[in-house]
Amino acid sequence: MPHRTIFTYREYALMPEGPRYEVLGGDLVGLPAPSTAHQEVIGALHLALRTWANGSRAGQVFISPIDVRLSDTDVVQPDLLFVAAARRAIIEAPYVRAAPDLVIEVLSLSTAERDRVVKRAIYERHGVREYWIVDPDARSVDILTYGKDGLQLRRTEPSGATLASELLPGLALPVASIFAGLDA
Repeated sequence: MPHRTIFTYREYALMPEGPRYEVLGGDLVGLPAPSTAHQEVIGALHLALRTWANGSRAGQVFISPIDVRLSDTDVVQPDLLFVAAARRAIIEAPYVRAAPDLVIEVLSLSTAERDRVVKRAIYERHGVREYWIVDPDARSVDILTYGKDGLQLRRTEPSGATLASELLPGLALPVASIFAGLDA
């Protein structure tokens, strides 16, 4: 049986800047640059969430690339994340050192399976309270919340719905607005 190299944060931190990587269960995984459609969706979400967070003073929103060091062998770069004000201490230079309250991944052809399976399991294992999986093709948002059975799908918000979250009180985000840039 061949020897498997386990990457840890230590090796990851020594990598030169340039291509983006994550460490998923000790495996070094390359990340392609996001498509323009992917960037449109991330931008719309970031603007809406940052506006809400600044107005409510509920916490901070970050956009990728930012490292989230969940463990020595799980270092991820979610598309977007939110850290509640009460947990601000987990935000350090140069990374977020524990599970954010909310993680958002926007699906693409190259990342969809990893986001739905591998990263969901990692986020569940580390106690992410809410995970949104944004599907530009279906123009919908899956909302998974953490409970006694781990991260479970609570609902799928279609394009005509308004997205709300118990985690983000006062947020009322029309799902169609997330995808509006795709129609331009």
